[in-house]
Amino acid sequence: MPKIDLSQIEQTSTTGYPPPFNEEVAGRHYRRLGPALGLTDFKVSEVMLEPGAWSSQRHWHDGEDEFLVMLEGEAVLIEDQGRSVLRAGDMVAWAKSVRNGHHLINETDQPCRFVCFSGGEVTWGEYSDIDMQFHADGRYRRKDGTLY
Repeated sequence: MPKIDLSQIEQTSTTGYPPPFNEEVAGRHYRRLGPALGLTDFKVSEVMLEPGAWSSQRHWHDGEDEFLVMLEGEAVLIEDQGRSVLRAGDMVAWAKSVRNGHHLINETDQPCRFVCFSGGEVTWGEYSDIDMQFHADGRYRRKDGTLY
């Protein structure tokens, strides 16, 4: 396979989060690399966060492992254990079914960029700080099971 030309892979900033949970990720831009490259066993996304943007709501996955590599800039990783600054070259991982809510926030005045890999079966997961879960069917539910 030839070298990946990121400019040939669509970048988007869409989110399925219902309001008001979509507001913090408005400055997140990503490219889904896996489908463009024919990968089927795991997902890969290149993500750019503008200053102030969040990577996601703080969450954990029941059936999916996640691995992240910072490429450029700086972001703050927020997990159940606290805050850690991530810079280019830093790597972090979250094993499936470990209930450690995590996300990144760009608290600098410059964009940051990272690559996130995930593998396994999307079954469901939960957002640590808000009343929301995600499920394999792609729908968001409150923790009591009602749909958004």
